[in-house]
Amino acid sequence: MRVFKTSAAGKRNMTHQKTAIVTGITGQDGCYLARLLVNQGYRVVGTIDPERNSSLWGLKYVGVLPTVQLKHCDIFSFSDVQRLILETEADEIYHLASQSSVAESFRSPVTTMHANTRPIINILESVRTVSTSTRVYHASSSEMFGKVKKLPVTEQTHFRPISPYAVSKVAAHQTVSCYRDSYGLFAVSGVLFNHESILRRETFFTRKLIREAFEIVTGRRESISFGNLDVRRDFGYAPAYVDAMWRMLQQADPYDFLICSGRSVALREMVEHVYSSLGISTDRIKLDPSLFRPNDIPDMFGSNEFAKQQLDWDYNMTAFEMLDLLIAE
Repeated sequence: MRVFKTSAAGKRNMTHQKTAIVTGITGQDGCYLARLLVNQGYRVVGTIDPERNSSLWGLKYVGVLPTVQLKHCDIFSFSDVQRLILETEADEIYHLASQSSVAESFRSPVTTMHANTRPIINILESVRTVSTSTRVYHASSSEMFGKVKKLPVTEQTHFRPISPYAVSKVAAHQTVSCYRDSYGLFAVSGVLFNHESILRRETFFTRKLIREAFEIVTGRRESISFGNLDVRRDFGYAPAYVDAMWRMLQQADPYDFLICSGRSVALREMVEHVYSSLGISTDRIKLDPSLFRPNDIPDMFGSNEFAKQQLDWDYNMTAFEMLDLLIAE
């Protein structure tokens, strides 16, 4: 069990178990992160939206449902967030909850901006006012970079967002930087590129691809319709990416990191790999223009060298190896 001592005024001057708050704990990353933290000896407190009936299947799947503490907390309420931090005496906060669909952000830009900025402001302001020793992790996105002029993307690449989702993420990311620089908080953002697992929602590309490919195999479907398959993306494996999140909050100094595989692959190649693995003819690939985004990024991949060196984070899995794991699950 990992323990530490606190000596700041108002804190317990004794050895105690670390406590981590995880927003979005029922999502893909939240479930795998909760498992990692439990295995590290943390007391894990996950926030549940009182207005939503969140599914607990993922926490049950990774084996931590009986272990984590689930608390109702409206993360859009400053007083709720502040109260939770005080009640739990949180040492670390991992803010993963967000509106994460690029397509949905074009349909609901106002909702997306609110969902992706208000909670992190509440968290940072609460930490600033009542718990400055609490360390904060914020989930940023590779979508912030937009149509970059040079690849791979690095920590020094400028943001050029091209979707409402990306704009909201840039605003949140810069807010974290502002609080870190202005108030000396240990607040960091992990810029995660696409990362997948069996817990990914079925509206996302890889889960939709694999689920519907199995439906072709079992005769319940004739073909699958896709949007633009010529774009290239950097794909990784979610359980390995949450390990990098945790490592970011264990550093001596706060830095933002790119968490990625370091290479890109065309969506068409991924479709063909899954089809080939399951013995499906590529004739069953259909394109649907209505699924194309209004504005899309042709190619995107990042460099993970800084994360590997600074965090001692080891990642070498290819997108095809990741797909094989999902097919086997």
